[in-house]
Amino acid sequence: MAETFDFDLVVIGAGSGGVRLARQSSQRGARVAVVESRYLGGTCVNVGCVPKKLFVYGSHVGEDIEDGAGYGWSVPQDQVRFDWPTLVANKNAEIHRLNGIYGRLLENAGVTVFEGTASLEDPHTIRVGSKTVTSKHITVATGTWPDIPDIPGRECVLNSNDMFYLPQLPKEAVVWGGGYIAVEFAGILAGLGVKTTLLYRGDLFLRGFDQDIREFVAQEMAKKGVDLRFNTNIESVEPNGAHYNVRLTDGSALNTGLVLGATGRKALVDGLGLENTRVAFTDSGFIRTDDHFQTDEPSITALGDVIGTPQLTPVALNQAMVLSRRLFGDGQGDMDYNAIPTAVFCQPNIGTVGPTEEAAREQYGRLRIYRTGFRPMKHTLSGRDERAMMKLIVDDASDRVVAAHFVGPEVGEMLQGVAVAIKSGATKADFDGTIGIHPTSAEEFVTMREPDSVG
Repeated sequence: MAETFDFDLVVIGAGSGGVRLARQSSQRGARVAVVESRYLGGTCVNVGCVPKKLFVYGSHVGEDIEDGAGYGWSVPQDQVRFDWPTLVANKNAEIHRLNGIYGRLLENAGVTVFEGTASLEDPHTIRVGSKTVTSKHITVATGTWPDIPDIPGRECVLNSNDMFYLPQLPKEAVVWGGGYIAVEFAGILAGLGVKTTLLYRGDLFLRGFDQDIREFVAQEMAKKGVDLRFNTNIESVEPNGAHYNVRLTDGSALNTGLVLGATGRKALVDGLGLENTRVAFTDSGFIRTDDHFQTDEPSITALGDVIGTPQLTPVALNQAMVLSRRLFGDGQGDMDYNAIPTAVFCQPNIGTVGPTEEAAREQYGRLRIYRTGFRPMKHTLSGRDERAMMKLIVDDASDRVVAAHFVGPEVGEMLQGVAVAIKSGATKADFDGTIGIHPTSAEEFVTMREPDSVG
């Protein structure tokens, strides 16, 4: 007699990947439930991509007001006011709206939602509060959580989640870290008038990005008033009234009103009861899976940030579609991690797709590198000292454009089309044969005719 279960699939975690997997699987006829302990939409919707970009927009308005003078708009500086609680309240209202949309999407798809913390009692049994349910398949999609190093005064350090509900802005802030979250929040704080210092233990932030991009962004961020301190780490943080004394490894100290730790994220698996299964972990603490999201436990799969693949919402969404087909569809399909486009909403923005120059040289050998730098047209009248940079990497043997890296205003909006071209195998001849859109920054992609270097 076949074993019976309450559900065909229980998804633990209602982030972007978990919700997509649940909906797709339910639409394929599976009986599906989702367990969520915090908020529908996960990190991206609540304390990640969406509210972060709203904060980036808000922090840039001050520059827009200043730039208006070059276009004939007069706004006396003593009349310009910014109210942080208003921005936070409006952001909260938008996130609440999105939470409702996610709830309706699950409801309309016929997915059962359990609110509470999931704990696995065995490979098919999940306890949520006082309720226990069984499922043929279980998928862990719990994502990651900010990780602050264990230093004296660690309890004084805020993480990126805390920043979205900060009651008031300080006059000075220290941002600790060198990844995209650190550079984005440094730009947000500086744009809102906070005297901001960014500390990073390495020679240069944004490790893993193209070297030209890293150097260019450092120059542009410094122009905007962010105090960049590399090869520097925090030794301890001590409360000092309403402020904090931050002692650094170089022997110096800072007095600041806020310390933000953006030093990495770890898999959110504590309390899940995975020790009651054969699920294993990588050396980095992520759930170990094969290329088809299968863990070491036959009934349990995992996807999204919790498995250590690129921590990007669209990656989790695509993983969910692949996994749903494998569990309840035709069983076909694989996840392709090549040429994943991404944007970093520092100021100015970064857009990138394909390998760095260093990685491309190892993969392809002889390259043609095309670079250009220029002042965006808007700033010819605004007078702002801000520049943009674009870079194409071409495999010399095939003439294929294998990567594009750029820094400038709204480059994320340009990147998607370029990513399609690169994913489709477009050559430099294809780029050269495409008529540009004038006058735009994007046209530079099809007007770079002479390589900056070959070899």
